[in-house]
Amino acid sequence: MVETPSNPPSGLSDVPPEKRPRHIAIIMDGNGRWARRQGLPRIEGHRHGVASLRRVVEECGRLGIEQLTLYCLSSENWKRPPQELDFLMQLLEQYMIEERSGILRQNIRISVIGRREGIPDRALKQIDKTLELTRENTGPRLCLAINYGARAELVDAVRAIARGVQSGRLDVESITEQTIDDHLYTAGMIEPDLLIRTAGEMRLSNFLLWQLSYAEIWVTEKTWPEFDEALLHEAIRDYAARTRRFGGLEE
Repeated sequence: MVETPSNPPSGLSDVPPEKRPRHIAIIMDGNGRWARRQGLPRIEGHRHGVASLRRVVEECGRLGIEQLTLYCLSSENWKRPPQELDFLMQLLEQYMIEERSGILRQNIRISVIGRREGIPDRALKQIDKTLELTRENTGPRLCLAINYGARAELVDAVRAIARGVQSGRLDVESITEQTIDDHLYTAGMIEPDLLIRTAGEMRLSNFLLWQLSYAEIWVTEKTWPEFDEALLHEAIRDYAARTRRFGGLEE
């Protein structure tokens, strides 16, 4: 955990653009806990979480963050009650419809990573429409991890590489880390520089295990519905103050 600095400068005027992360990944946790504290049903926590999502997407765009990746639904989340899952799917469909105009206005390019199996056709239809409409956008990338699990991603990558070897397109001895990168759901994307996790949780939860190898981690006790621009600034400011050595020595 990071202590909040006393009287930090407003905004991020004290952090030059070159010190800011290019790619931020967020595990959005604590919607249910927030709702319980308010005496509300869990689904209201998810609804309020969408407002936080909107704030963060807009602020990352304003700050010049090149990519924001959000853990929306893990492959393990299917264990939740059917009523909650139905609501999450409706919320996903609604988000794709209601936020589409704003996404286009901000020149954001949408990407989705994860397996499509299990996601209702109505939600898939709206996802695909948004993907197509934003395909040529040249602004920041918003990557949504939906029905995503990092282990499943690695399994899919290994299968694809094995098929390449079997067909003769790949030679076993020529397989490198870049080969694996090229077969992940995130192929062509830059790796996350900063991972933010809300609600005080201290684990990766099967999220971007390969891609987060050298990411800086920042955790807040605040739940996702409480996450706002000030907390985003705090995380970026802390990131900018760290020395990233990537296994080397500090000069």
